Amino acid sequence: MTEPLHTLGGHKNVVYAIAFNNPYGDKIATGSFDKTCKLWSAETGKCYHTFRGHTAEIVCLSFNLQSTLVATGSMDRTAKLWDIEKGEVVFTLRGHSAEIVALSFNTTGDRIITGSFDCTVGVWDVVTGRMLHILIGHRGEISSAQFNWDCSLIATGSMDKTCMLWNAMTGAHIATLTGHSDEIMDVCFDYAGQRIATASADGSGRVYNAETKKCIAKLEGHGGEISKICFNPKGNRILTASSDKTARLWDAATGHCLQILEGHTDEIFSCAFNYKGNIIITGSKDNTCRVWH
Repeated sequence: MTEPLHTLGGHKNVVYAIAFNNPYGDKIATGSFDKTCKLWSAETGKCYHTFRGHTAEIVCLSFNLQSTLVATGSMDRTAKLWDIEKGEVVFTLRGHSAEIVALSFNTTGDRIITGSFDCTVGVWDVVTGRMLHILIGHRGEISSAQFNWDCSLIATGSMDKTCMLWNAMTGAHIATLTGHSDEIMDVCFDYAGQRIATASADGSGRVYNAETKKCIAKLEGHGGEISKICFNPKGNRILTASSDKTARLWDAATGHCLQILEGHTDEIFSCAFNYKGNIIITGSKDNTCRVWH
């Protein structure tokens, strides 16, 4: 996993958000400070669509699992749902009073959550574009929000240094996970929904048991804040992206660092596994994305 496969060029500014259309893995979406989202072939690096319509930087994006929609969140305080085939906007989600910095579809594709700097998380109906719940409880800006695999839980990370768990159906607060000494930048569930991983500006990652809410592993070694964290599909590996210009691969059970991915010349904002877990993609402030085998 040392040689990049493609370099995707074409954005006129920083590529800040990136995603594969897992489980298919044949498309990549990139969101940029140039206010556009681009859809690419993962195989050839060809650009299929450029989605235009946001009036400010795109800072987050997500595919639905059905690979029919891509959602983008922007500094313009809206999220947009785009039709992948047609290349057109389906809905614009309005309701937040500050920029939207996190979004995530549930696995069935009928709900999407948006996390905002207004300290709240919106739960939306994808079919109608309407807001169903608003999750209020964090005392700082939201940095990350995710559904678990069976759509029953939502995890949110905040600048208030905590991760909160919520009932996805009712919007009720379930638990608060603490331990980080600085802002939480990202949260994620493993595919089984048994563990939650958190990434922090304190330079460490943590793994919590979703049932007991206890910390079961600490990921320590990055030389700067960790902006992104994700499990591989099997759940035995964790990938982190950092401002120290490296991405790291960790053993999810022990917290040991297995590999350091070096090559970017500036901080890494985003990272992801493909569905098989044998390809890693990283996006950096150096205006490039790298695909690692």
